[in-house]
Amino acid sequence: MGNHMLRVILSSPYRFNMALHIGTMSKVIAILLIFAVCEGHRLRGFGSFTTRWQDTRNETVVEDKWFIQKLDHFNGADSRTWKQRYFVQEQFYRDGGPVFLMIGGEGPANPAWMENGTWLLYAKQMGALCLMLEHRFYGQSHPTVDLSTENLAFLSSRQALADLAHFRTAMGTARGLTKSLWVAFGGSYPGSLAAWFRLKYPHLVHASVATSAPVHATVNFPEYLEVVWRSLASEDPECPLLVKKASDTLMERLKDPKTHDAITKDFNLCSALRLLTEMDTAYFLETLAGSFMDVVQYNQDNRQFEGVVGTNITIKVLCSVMADPSLGDPYSRYASVARLMMDTFSIKCLDATYSSYQRDMRNTSWDGPAAGGGRQWVYQTCTEFGFYQSTDSPNQPFGGFPLTYHVEQCAQFYNVSAETLAQAVAQTNECYGGYNIRTSRIVFPNGAIDPWHALGVTQDISPELPAILIQGTAHCANMYPARCQDLPQLAQARDHIGVLLQHWLKQ
Repeated sequence: MGNHMLRVILSSPYRFNMALHIGTMSKVIAILLIFAVCEGHRLRGFGSFTTRWQDTRNETVVEDKWFIQKLDHFNGADSRTWKQRYFVQEQFYRDGGPVFLMIGGEGPANPAWMENGTWLLYAKQMGALCLMLEHRFYGQSHPTVDLSTENLAFLSSRQALADLAHFRTAMGTARGLTKSLWVAFGGSYPGSLAAWFRLKYPHLVHASVATSAPVHATVNFPEYLEVVWRSLASEDPECPLLVKKASDTLMERLKDPKTHDAITKDFNLCSALRLLTEMDTAYFLETLAGSFMDVVQYNQDNRQFEGVVGTNITIKVLCSVMADPSLGDPYSRYASVARLMMDTFSIKCLDATYSSYQRDMRNTSWDGPAAGGGRQWVYQTCTEFGFYQSTDSPNQPFGGFPLTYHVEQCAQFYNVSAETLAQAVAQTNECYGGYNIRTSRIVFPNGAIDPWHALGVTQDISPELPAILIQGTAHCANMYPARCQDLPQLAQARDHIGVLLQHWLKQ
């Protein structure tokens, strides 16, 4: 993971689950639960995966499979195609059983989900065939020769939904499941896709579970950091106040070049701090704030099976560091948090220079440092979603990375103007409905600690569009494997979702 890629960008509205019982039916019913590997739109670093993934605990191997997709589903005169990666797990399948499909998101699809996760408990109960489809332009699913802005024009949620529709139709025919009921399932951005799949292709998908799904697009998303404040305060009311004091002190010191050598040492920077532009300053401040943002977003989520590092760093840990007077003043404790994160991720020094980030993001090669998902996802934010986690609200602990900083990146990396961005975001809400999505049989689980819940459905829209707000949990918590220390309300949420699906599948 590159040093400067450690921060979280956004939505990873990436990266997921449910007990179902179909009951006796006169016809064979297959349920396609479209799962998204809950990537979470915050981390700049995207992992890489080999073409074959082995679980050393049971020595099973999940092999890549490939599906032919059209490059442009909306241009009948364009016959170009490409190969999309997917995975199959047939261990639990019984004739007449359901089919689960996990939707991939803004990073490589992790085959670990074919061997772990709450969804497999339901697959075992129901005799389900399990599938996972990687999102176009992420992982090894390369529709074009490179990531030039011209080619990224084929990267959008609309094209991704059309990929899902064609995959569902073709797999149904190939496997004799043409009369099946399909249920879309996803978490984070794929959770949004799960909801929109039901909205746009109701003849193909019977119901959806849209976990931690940001369904409302917005250019400016200062509410993200407001939730970070409240989540820190839920552990210790003084914690966000101490973070704010530290951030304010750092911003004040940055104004004096004489302090920059000390700041370089305090935060173990890879090179001497040089702030030539406002973008340099904003990037540095966002990088440091990103440690708190990431920990809050995934607080206590059971992600170890994905190979995720740092799951032991929780809100409690951060707040304990910020409250420790032996570490010095709040500024010094803030620096201690940064060093703690570097130690956790085995990073020797912190590259917090905007020029390095800019260079990587402009690299259009599939071998480039941002090709794991960074260049692609930021493009989607610039052309569809916004989701920019700015410091424009006074009710949050950080400062120095306003909306203008995020919008400027769209212009620098993709030549997308602020006006074009605003129009694109408006079009997204016009297309999908935002908070006012109107369809049926979608459940919206969200964690109250997760900052992304601010853009999700957290109150019932109708009996057919229920919401589940899980207090004390974070991003996609209900999709990860259950464990004994799970909060009772998390276990109840998993059960509730299963009951809903059981009811809907009888309709």
